[in-house]
Amino acid sequence: MPNPTVVGFSGNFTRPSKTRGFVDQVVRDIARQHGLSASTYDIEDLGPSLGSAKWARDLDGQARAIFDSVVNADVLVVGSPTYKGSYTGLFKHFFDLFDPASLRGKPVVLLATGGNDRHALIVEHQLRPLFGFFEALTLPTGIYATDKDFSDGVLRAEPILKRVEQVVGEVGLVLANRSAAGVVAG
Repeated sequence: MPNPTVVGFSGNFTRPSKTRGFVDQVVRDIARQHGLSASTYDIEDLGPSLGSAKWARDLDGQARAIFDSVVNADVLVVGSPTYKGSYTGLFKHFFDLFDPASLRGKPVVLLATGGNDRHALIVEHQLRPLFGFFEALTLPTGIYATDKDFSDGVLRAEPILKRVEQVVGEVGLVLANRSAAGVVAG
């Protein structure tokens, strides 16, 4: 059996990005704590085929490999910058290409970033319903971070770091329960 994986996907399309860095930090913390293989992607990694894709089969090889990585992940960490009160359009378009059953039961960590506290409910009002549609197992702790929580693009705010620790622990509980029950995610 291959090593279980944690895959991060960020809805940003610029680099460098606080959102991608945040997603990658959580992915690395989960991987380190629970012995998982890790990878992180963003919209930029998908390349130009995403914009014209109506179905997953329309993605080019590189984008399809990322799509398959997300579908086959044992744990998924998703994050988006806040854009006009929601996740980015290309983030949503990417997930529109997924079969509704493809993420059923998959543990998903929800993250978002924004310029200020004004959009703090994006996790609960935008991301959680999106992954609820897929019947994914969204973990209880969602995390929203603002510009003031970062220094030189790196998450530094102690309250947010404590929430990251909390969600990493939640991932461990889910993985332990699945292992005990003999369930394989994805």
